[in-house]
Amino acid sequence: MIAHLRGPIHKLDTGEATVDVAGVGYRVQVPLDVWDSLEEGQPRMLWVSAYIREDRFDLFGFADRAGRTLFEEFLKLPGIGPKMALEFCAVPRDFLLRATHTQDVSMLSSIKGVGKRTAEKLLLELKSLLEKKPGLLGTSSTDGAMRSEFDHDAVTTLSSLGYDSATILRTLKALPPDLKSTEERVAAALRSL
Repeated sequence: MIAHLRGPIHKLDTGEATVDVAGVGYRVQVPLDVWDSLEEGQPRMLWVSAYIREDRFDLFGFADRAGRTLFEEFLKLPGIGPKMALEFCAVPRDFLLRATHTQDVSMLSSIKGVGKRTAEKLLLELKSLLEKKPGLLGTSSTDGAMRSEFDHDAVTTLSSLGYDSATILRTLKALPPDLKSTEERVAAALRSL
């Protein structure tokens, strides 16, 4: 099985790229945060997970082994396919860690395509996964920083405006910590989007 690919990157549509390995271009689907970090024509190594079914053979690439492991763990969950697993991998791991520690269903249901029932199941699965692999989502950061980065009301508001979860969370994380209210965070996020 393919473990990783290294070579010059050529960006395709959003979320897709090819990795040129010795003249062979491998089409790889990547989370949005990884896709944003790729530079056209620059060599890069991606950790790869192959998804094989009767009618398809897809490659999914990640910046690190933890991302690949997380993707493969999401795929093991009932009702989660590669598209949804990739969406979860684009969400900052701090966000998933906080949602798991606080058992906050509303945080996970703010992710595109996740309903309340799926979020409840996912929280249970993430909790057991973290018991088996404690460092997979990283370590907890301070509660105050987490509150401003992942203001649920701000996430919901920006999501209703059509922005995807990964972009919203990345934008909120980059905001200055001195913004106190949801309104200030939403306004600042809209200015930077």
